[in-house]
Amino acid sequence: MSENTFDLTAHPHTRLNILTGEWVLVSPHRSKRPWQGKVESPALVQRPAYVEDCYLCPGNTRADGTKNAQYDGPIAFTNDFSALLADTPAGKVDEDELLIARSQKGICRVICFSPRHDLTLPEMDLRDIRKVVDLWHAQLEELAAVPFIKYIQIFENKGEIMGCSNPHPHGQIWASEDVPMELEKETRQQRNYFQQHGRSLLTAYLEKELKAGERIIAENEHFVALVPFWAVWPYEAMIISRRHVQSLLQFTDAERDGLAAILKDLTTRYDNLFETSFPYSAGMHQMPFNDGEDHPEWHWHMHFYPPLLRSATVKKFMVGYEMLAHPQRDITPEFAAARLRALPVVHYKQAGVPA
Repeated sequence: MSENTFDLTAHPHTRLNILTGEWVLVSPHRSKRPWQGKVESPALVQRPAYVEDCYLCPGNTRADGTKNAQYDGPIAFTNDFSALLADTPAGKVDEDELLIARSQKGICRVICFSPRHDLTLPEMDLRDIRKVVDLWHAQLEELAAVPFIKYIQIFENKGEIMGCSNPHPHGQIWASEDVPMELEKETRQQRNYFQQHGRSLLTAYLEKELKAGERIIAENEHFVALVPFWAVWPYEAMIISRRHVQSLLQFTDAERDGLAAILKDLTTRYDNLFETSFPYSAGMHQMPFNDGEDHPEWHWHMHFYPPLLRSATVKKFMVGYEMLAHPQRDITPEFAAARLRALPVVHYKQAGVPA
């Protein structure tokens, strides 16, 4: 190839995030520079199945004095230290269009994935992950029935490095009376595409990705896991439903099984990458609720934003240019996808263990 021919794998370039309208700088040539930072092999951490002073383990007392049930599957309860409160009074501040604030009420829930203190999603049995999917569905249905709720964010912060305050595997749901900023961006982009083309943005995008194949990580009958073309984080991933549906509430029984399977597949590959409990922030994006619109443009998907770069201890930081201009990455999404795709789907802790 001529030095004057532009090459995505060799030359600096920017890529457009079609879901937000924002750009990321990709500098693949920088991945060839020598690395002199610290790389360590992590010690294998084996946590106990039950911890006496854990606020989330069955039967234990939480920080607010509430005693947990002796639960044997996933459970949900209102967060003891909720970021949003259902009884927040209505009000606003607007001083000369310079100091602006408005009240925000909502509901925050904690989702314990399992009574086991030592089992993250990739280490759980598939049938138990399906129970988590069913609990997400039940919580979504319940919260969507609250008239003032406009958006429901289901998410997980996994690992201390992501600010997780309790090591017992769990996720959260925040339901708010306004649609958050990231969802406003995605609604706008998807609506514009749907109005122009008569089908969902992610349906068209997924067709291209499946045809190309180079950014696909894993797939099953109902879902595809891939590294998005515009990925910011080194091993960022996205799960997209093959069927164009607006929310988790529309999933069939078979699709719930498929979601459980693709979650186990992707998160197992993550753990196997550096043989560690791979940290990330992950969350579903779906249509707003109770705003009087059907949102035919919306297509359910789930984002995974992991920070690890070269090993279990080397993290990608958003600094300098990324904080002041826009995000930048060195390894290409195609490289990241190929590396994740090549990993085994048997968890490294279970490798060599008889079934």
